[in-house]
Amino acid sequence: MRANFRMQRLFADVPLAAGSPVEATAEQFNYLVNVLRMQEADEVLLFNGRDGEWRARLQFASRKKLQMQPLEQTRPQDPLPDLHYLFAPLKVGRLDYLVQKAVEMGAGTLQPVMTQHVQGKITSLERLQANVMEAAEQCGILAVPAVLPPVKLKDLLERWPAERRILFCDEGADSHNPLPILGQISERKLALLIGPEGGFSQEERTMLHALDFVTAIPLGPRILRADTAAVAALAVVQAVLGDWAQPPA
Repeated sequence: MRANFRMQRLFADVPLAAGSPVEATAEQFNYLVNVLRMQEADEVLLFNGRDGEWRARLQFASRKKLQMQPLEQTRPQDPLPDLHYLFAPLKVGRLDYLVQKAVEMGAGTLQPVMTQHVQGKITSLERLQANVMEAAEQCGILAVPAVLPPVKLKDLLERWPAERRILFCDEGADSHNPLPILGQISERKLALLIGPEGGFSQEERTMLHALDFVTAIPLGPRILRADTAAVAALAVVQAVLGDWAQPPA
């Protein structure tokens, strides 16, 4: 079931049920009352990643306190997407963009990976998780992905479950078209690995190519920035092997 984009959606990290009012945070109060100018009895949509989506009515408990009263569930809870997104951190700003777009494109788990040429770093998992929440609010997602702590590429590969195939975007691939390669993949448990702005080192490429559970894919004839490559790769994987290729529920 598609989201209702006519109503404001908010993430609330509390249980949602009819008759159990949810108190708006200070940020939510400011946004709803001072920015959107919403009033008593106006309605919003609430979700928490566990209890589905709920239509809720605004009630002012006091001049500075706003409650949101869940009335009915509008959508049942979706399962978390099974696509894992593995990415080398970028600089702040572009990293925020990358995380938001990964959520919009259907990544279910976000794993920062430290490579030899990585230029960015993870200074706050909370900031990245806040970007995840914002993206989920805006694009109608109910299952909220988690951002895992950073891990070195070598350590990740050493303990990786062999039943989940890693697709890694290889700037040194011999062809430009990823479709024939993706069309030969039978596994449905997948992870997508995007390297840093400077690309993977030759040592890393050799290591990845040597693993049976890793498949290299190209991304066209042009050199893409890492955040652009992320969106392009997620789109083509979802179109061929992911939920874009599945019939609507």
